[in-house]
Amino acid sequence: MKRFALALLVIFFSTSAALAQSCATRALSKDGKPLAGAAKTSAIKKCCQTAAVSKDGKPLSGAAKNRFVKKCISEG
Repeated sequence: MKRFALALLVIFFSTSAALAQSCATRALSKDGKPLAGAAKTSAIKKCCQTAAVSKDGKPLSGAAKNRFVKKCISEG
């Protein structure tokens, strides 16, 4: 059981890092220029909130969503 939990934890962290990177690269203005400052932070936060889904495709809620979004933003 411990191995299974560890495997899920490793998958979660590797997936969230990839999502954070893609959210940071998608933070572009309408003319394709990279966003900066508060606009970039807002775009990354919105992206991370929409990416917060469980393994079976259901949206996360509560503490799990908050933890996922916080980690996603900090990596972006």
